[in-house]
Amino acid sequence: METIREFLEFELISVGDYKIRVYTLMTVLIIFLITKFILWVIKNTLIRKRKFKKLDKGSAYALFQIINYVIWVIAVGFILETVGVKVTVLIAGSAALLVGVGLGLQQTFNDVISGIILLSEQSIKIDDVLDIDGDIVKIQSIGLRTSKALNTDDVSIIIPNSLITTNKVINWSHQTMKTRFRIDVGVAYGSDIDLVIKILEESAFEHPDISDRGSTEARLVNFGNSSLDFQVLFFSKNIFRINKVKSDIRRTISRKFASNNISIPFPQMDLHVKSNNPEISKKDET
Repeated sequence: METIREFLEFELISVGDYKIRVYTLMTVLIIFLITKFILWVIKNTLIRKRKFKKLDKGSAYALFQIINYVIWVIAVGFILETVGVKVTVLIAGSAALLVGVGLGLQQTFNDVISGIILLSEQSIKIDDVLDIDGDIVKIQSIGLRTSKALNTDDVSIIIPNSLITTNKVINWSHQTMKTRFRIDVGVAYGSDIDLVIKILEESAFEHPDISDRGSTEARLVNFGNSSLDFQVLFFSKNIFRINKVKSDIRRTISRKFASNNISIPFPQMDLHVKSNNPEISKKDET
């Protein structure tokens, strides 16, 4: 026992009154292992609750992230106290420095606060499909400062949390499982309007990702400068890949228009040139 005590009391680092002994490092290691064990137990508990459908994936993830940050802050505080650093003195002594750092890292702190809001408020969850400034993304993870998302091109995007909390964001996943979309198309004047409406509705019906067939509807919305303007409205559950769905429907519309001799016009403009030269005007009269 005496040998073990001497080993634990062995000084590894000694600077003035500051000393780090073997038992200090062992205490730090024990605190680290206990923290990891506690987080492991909490994570598995949340997973079990998910299996019993008491928590959805987004809620479980948000709750675990908040607990994870709180426990690690407490653990770091214990570790600093163990190695001889007084946390209260450290905070008080660095108050002026923290003010300067806070001003310089204002945007970073804004992102961190936004991350806490997202995790606690749960307005955004994992696997939610968002429309941020016209970009459609699926949330993969929510961190303390940034969130990770996947866009429709399967490109991973790192999004500052403040961008989500301060901007206008459409969360497609907050509504029903199906969402209404539309496709705009114009046809030449003189086309059979009833036939165009029939083709538009049939083109949407034929796509396998279109749900609620009875709510699919085509409309004549305007008499444009160069075309009769139509819309076809439909419901789909494939929100994240809706651009692919729209592309497939447009291809079907184009094919059916071609087989029924319905043309999609391009903008045209008539240009009339009027001359003020009297000599040219006399020649035109003769």
